[in-house]
Amino acid sequence: MNTLSWLNGEAFTAFGQHILWSDMIGNTIGLAALALGWRRSIWTWPAQFLSGVILVGAYASAHLSGGIGKQLLVMGVALWGWRQWQRGRQQAQDGSIAVRFASWRERGVLLAGTALGTLAVGGLFTAVPELSWNPWPDAYIFVGTLAAMVAQARGLVEFWFAWLLVDIVGVPLAFSGGLAFSGLVYVIYLALVLWGLRDWWQRSRAGAPSLEGAAA
Repeated sequence: MNTLSWLNGEAFTAFGQHILWSDMIGNTIGLAALALGWRRSIWTWPAQFLSGVILVGAYASAHLSGGIGKQLLVMGVALWGWRQWQRGRQQAQDGSIAVRFASWRERGVLLAGTALGTLAVGGLFTAVPELSWNPWPDAYIFVGTLAAMVAQARGLVEFWFAWLLVDIVGVPLAFSGGLAFSGLVYVIYLALVLWGLRDWWQRSRAGAPSLEGAAA
């Protein structure tokens, strides 16, 4: 049995749900990445990349093409985010990345980009049914994840709000797709997101330096 077959094998069954190794390991690393993001550690990006690599196998086994695309996107944005934080590197006094609220212009760009992206990707998934069995929720998560990670790479507090909106759809979609562990992790994500939002909000109000100039 090769590594890919093992990762897509069943780890255990709980409450009638079959838990895959790839689903469990990938999402556990994803939780670690979110916790590192909360701590404003640059190591959040390698963790997100590794999580994406493993979860590609999980979504492939569930035939969720949108999920596969999302994870490939996560991997690409993780590399870009690592570069952004390395280049900017404007730090808070404790050595972590400084954070701030987005300007109204940045918020408008994020909202418009997310809305247009969701329409475009949802239209593609609808036109090509093989790409997704549930096109609009898949498109929403796909584009919402991109928006969240772009905001995180720029050190924006709004990154947490984007994750909250992704979680609202991600929980039921994961359970309905047979990825029970992903659904459970999304629930845990919700708690971490609320905690992280509070922390970043407070730090941004404390007058931390901005990443905007370095990341532009």
